[in-house]
Amino acid sequence: MTSKLEQKETPQANGAVLPIVPGDCLASPERGQRPEPSDFLGPDGTGVEVVVLESRANAKGVREEDALLENGSQSNESDDTSTDRGPEPSSPLKETSFSIGLQVLFPFLLAGFGTVAAGMVLDIVQHWDVFKYVTEVFILVPALLGLKGNLEMTLASRLSTAANIGQMDTPKELWKMITGNMALIQVQATVVGFLASIAAVVFGWIPDGHFSIDHAVLLCASSVATAFIASLVLGMIMIGVIIGSRKMGINPDNVATPIAASLGDLITLALLSGISWGLYKELESKAYVNPLVCAFFISLLPIWIVIAKRNSATREVLYSGWEPVIIAMAISSVGGLILDRTVSDPNFAGMAVFTPVINGVGGNLVAVQASRISTYLHMSGVPGDSPETTPRKCPSPCSTFFSSDVNSRSARVLFLLVVPGHLVFLYTISSMQGGHTTLTLIFIVFYMTAALLQVLILLYIADWMVHWMWGRDLDPDNFSIPYLTALGDLIGTGLLALSFHVLWLIGDRDSDVGD
Repeated sequence: MTSKLEQKETPQANGAVLPIVPGDCLASPERGQRPEPSDFLGPDGTGVEVVVLESRANAKGVREEDALLENGSQSNESDDTSTDRGPEPSSPLKETSFSIGLQVLFPFLLAGFGTVAAGMVLDIVQHWDVFKYVTEVFILVPALLGLKGNLEMTLASRLSTAANIGQMDTPKELWKMITGNMALIQVQATVVGFLASIAAVVFGWIPDGHFSIDHAVLLCASSVATAFIASLVLGMIMIGVIIGSRKMGINPDNVATPIAASLGDLITLALLSGISWGLYKELESKAYVNPLVCAFFISLLPIWIVIAKRNSATREVLYSGWEPVIIAMAISSVGGLILDRTVSDPNFAGMAVFTPVINGVGGNLVAVQASRISTYLHMSGVPGDSPETTPRKCPSPCSTFFSSDVNSRSARVLFLLVVPGHLVFLYTISSMQGGHTTLTLIFIVFYMTAALLQVLILLYIADWMVHWMWGRDLDPDNFSIPYLTALGDLIGTGLLALSFHVLWLIGDRDSDVGD
């Protein structure tokens, strides 16, 4: 050789120091080039002892190509060749339309029956004294149901993504995820529940100009207590569902979010009704109970903040995750205002029982799609990356619903579930005589049109929003689902009210409304 070969020295585990050939002297096997024996001769023709160390970056690239599960947020220290690694999780994206539909069908029906049960509960409790004399509670219903849907489905989406990319494979990682996320949703539930009560008071005061301090404190205590207890119960259920799904070989993205939504609606509405009724009973004789309840749950906030702040998995969301849930709460409160103005009108009989159903089904389906797209993007990089599959502009409806990629396939499957699912739920409501309504053909046509239009709009917005947030360096698991479910509440309630109004104008409801 005409030039002297550069050598570097590196300490080994046994204390020996061996020279290393630089990486540019050794071509990789993938290039089809191999070093010649003469390349390893010194200037005097004698052999040089060479130790070739495998490039960490190349090893990492192989692992990333094989599993598509490299997490960009991991530190460089995690790239070592330690044998204490959990098994590589399998990719959940190799799915056919049939397998997607089969996995989504059961939790979708379970979620739907949960919303039917919530609608039946609302149909009953709307006649209670607390709903008659403190009508602002109706404004709280979509806000709190949407809040619980947002928090629990965002939790389910975060944990599903973490499970799919291998961040919950060891007991230590699992426990870290559980404690951090449980503390986080307690903080979010308490704060947003308090803000929801303020929004209910404001929206109730604006039209009538009437304000009662006792009713305001009652709304605050009921909202905060309901949000806190529901978060605790539903968060534990969600963790169990996701762990069980992984052990059974089921993609958590397909089952976790619908189950979260179904249980969230029923449990939250039952808690809100029971707590508000109990506090209303104590309002006259023990007026101090309501402020004490409100102060107790707010006083627990520092504890949950400290726990969530110490956990690296939730610290960022604790600081930056407020905007979507607060804006979503405000959007859902507008839907609650529509419900408050229509539920007591005889011309809108049935709104109370059908509103949770249409809103819940739409929110469930779009949450599944958003969670799947988010997982797909996390497998190709970290938020802020721009893979070729990420659209820069608003996608066309054809690319959202009729392309060959896996996300378009799942969008078609979810859209096709709307009509058969709602037919089952409508039959269930009718057989239980909910809503004092007889199902006629024209009513079913208008109802299905509203439901299909709602889901169509939501799936399209999800395709654009998730990719847009990803390109803006925002994690879609934390930011997209609150907006999408809140829009589902607003669009669903508005379209349903419009359908009832049109049906009343053409006279179809006159013979169908009971006393």
